This record gives sequence, C-alpha cells and structure tokens, in this order.
Amino acid sequence: MSATATATATATTSAVLNVPAAAPAEAAAHYAARLAFEADVSDVHADLASGAPGIVVVDTRSKAAWDQGRIPGAVHLPTARIAELAPGTIDPSLTVVTYCWGPGCNGATRAALAFARLGYRVKEMLGGFEYWAREGFAYDTAAGSEQRPVDDLTAPRSGISCAC
Repeated sequence: MSATATATATATTSAVLNVPAAAPAEAAAHYAARLAFEADVSDVHADLASGAPGIVVVDTRSKAAWDQGRIPGAVHLPTARIAELAPGTIDPSLTVVTYCWGPGCNGATRAALAFARLGYRVKEMLGGFEYWAREGFAYDTAAGSEQRPVDDLTAPRSGISCAC
C-alpha cells in the first residue's frame, strides 16, 4: 500500500462510531424504555379511529391554539392548569397521551411530567399537532373540521401505513 493510501485509511474515521454503539442488551433496554414514554401520531390516530380503550389524548396548548386546530376527541387541558384540573377531569385509570404544537416545542413533555407527578400513567405523542396535520389526519377547529394533504416527507401519499 502506498504512503498516501495508508495515510488516507488511517485518517478516515467514522462520525457514527466515534462513540461506539451500545451492547445489544443495553440498546434493547433503552429502546424499550423510550417506547414506554412515547407514542407516534400514527399509533394515536389508529387507536382513536378504532376506539381502542385505555387512552385519553390531552391537548396541552393555549385556548387560541386549541381553536386553531386540535385532534378530534382530545381533551383541552393547558399545561399550567393540569395540577388544578386533571384530578376532576381525567380518569386516573386511563393512560394520558399529551401533545403540544410539534417537535420544536417541549410543552407535551412538561405536561407529561405534570401528569406523572399526579400519579397518572402518561405518554408523549411525538410530532405533536404539527405532525398530526402533516400526516393528513382530520382535525377540528373553532370553525369546523379540516384536513390537509399528506406531506410525503412525513407519511406515504397513498394513505397506506409505513408499517414501521
């Protein structure tokens, strides 16, 4: 091997493997834990559409945001009022699924923490209202029901499941 080829081979490093991957058992524990705390928009939609029991979806945003658009069947409970209102509003036998605007907002995370501190089982819906709308699911507004075309960067245009 030439000196140039040797220098190039030793200079090439993996950005991905700069920190080695976890052992398989550690990785399994990590990903199982994440799924215990998170749900995605498609799974929440599937449960609501099928009437699957056991969850209540909670919109944690302001009244103005709620009026702009919300998941059909969701309960409106702004994060700042969860400690005050949840005990009289949300059945403690249900798993609460919180959502806020989208992935750039941690409101659903703060709301999930508030519910957990009150003793509720809780999951955060990844993607929030933004991804609900971007995946083409119908949503309610103060003026009625609306639906946007599927954003093919978030879901298949054909309406089929990504089957992940």
